[in-house]
Amino acid sequence: MLRFNENNEVIREDQYKAILVGLQRTEDISYSMEELCGLAEAAGAEVLGSMVQSLDKPNTATLIGKGKVEELAEMAKNMEADMVVFNEELTGMQLRNLEDAIGIRVIDRTILILDIFAARASSKEGKLQVELAQLKYRMPRLTGFGKSLSRLGGGIGTRGPGEKKLETDRRHIERRVNDIRAELAQLKNTRNVQRAKREKSQIPVVALVGYTNSGKSALMNRLLSLSDKEEKTVFEENMLFATLDIQQRSVTLDSGRQFILIDTVGFVSKLPHSLIEAFKATLEEVTYADLLLHVVDSSYENHDFHIDVTNKVMNEIGAGDKEKIMVFNKCDLPHDQIIQTAGEENIEVSAKTGYNIDILLERLEEKLFGDYILAKLLIPFDKGDISSYLYSEATVNLMEYKENGTYFEVQLKESDYQRFKKYEVV
Repeated sequence: MLRFNENNEVIREDQYKAILVGLQRTEDISYSMEELCGLAEAAGAEVLGSMVQSLDKPNTATLIGKGKVEELAEMAKNMEADMVVFNEELTGMQLRNLEDAIGIRVIDRTILILDIFAARASSKEGKLQVELAQLKYRMPRLTGFGKSLSRLGGGIGTRGPGEKKLETDRRHIERRVNDIRAELAQLKNTRNVQRAKREKSQIPVVALVGYTNSGKSALMNRLLSLSDKEEKTVFEENMLFATLDIQQRSVTLDSGRQFILIDTVGFVSKLPHSLIEAFKATLEEVTYADLLLHVVDSSYENHDFHIDVTNKVMNEIGAGDKEKIMVFNKCDLPHDQIIQTAGEENIEVSAKTGYNIDILLERLEEKLFGDYILAKLLIPFDKGDISSYLYSEATVNLMEYKENGTYFEVQLKESDYQRFKKYEVV
């Protein structure tokens, strides 16, 4: 299978062979199953085939019916599979019963997503957040994880907590959860201090949000390249959840104005609630942003579904009402006509080719600095507090010392302009 080192580089090992299983009730799950396949491949598994069971009510013991379990066991034997991945979240009892009946490892969608996150989290905070989500997921399933946690060696669904020494003691897990929460609280305080400094400097913040693999990191790198900051580029790859840790970079426009660009973790349907909860402290950076760039993969035929999932998560973290620009990326690839999102600004771009990136930057400047005024001010030397304020809190294009004061060419917000208007010179 595929593993990833600290630099997100692929390490090849023996590949797991998996069969996917879905439960269909009333809604069509073909897209969800397709996505599960992408997740399994992103985790390093080779998908041999899939099975879908139609049931009005899930089976309490095995999720799918008894006959389907027998069919699945035969299918796994014939295809020489060594793993079954369920599209639904399984209880501890269901995990145990299915493994006993099929005879190979069984995991669900949540374990799979947590495994991918565990493999790719690189920062201390990211690793702690993933471990917290894993522990919260496993605590109510301790009986079902008995076998899985006792296995030696690695594999999909075994990364992180549980490999050390059969952490099935609930009190031990609770202590670890409390320790992680305390560490995350300290990291949050550090981030609050950094945010306060940004707010004091009045540098606007733009956050990239969107479905996983929509091209957020690629768009960030394109904007950084235009700002002559290629050395600050972030990791990007055409795969689900290529990057997890929030990245922050300063972008300078041609006008000299600056803003902070934040790249956030991508979303996916049925994103485990424990994972959203664990990442909320990081995702709250989005709620403090002045503007959101909702990046959409326009080449995917069901991109409207991606939009809905992202909006749902945005609402859950309290950022649903933030001002945003809908950025339909990958328009260099074949795609159907894009249905414009009502009430939002819509721009088609290609982070790969640079198409319409200049238009996007113009829109960004209008949104972020539309109320700014370019002023020429002469501040008397005895008003050093004003000069200090302008130097630290405004965008200064030019500063010179004259005989009777300090001359500024500065970009000011309307409120600041009214305060210092009396010092304006022609």
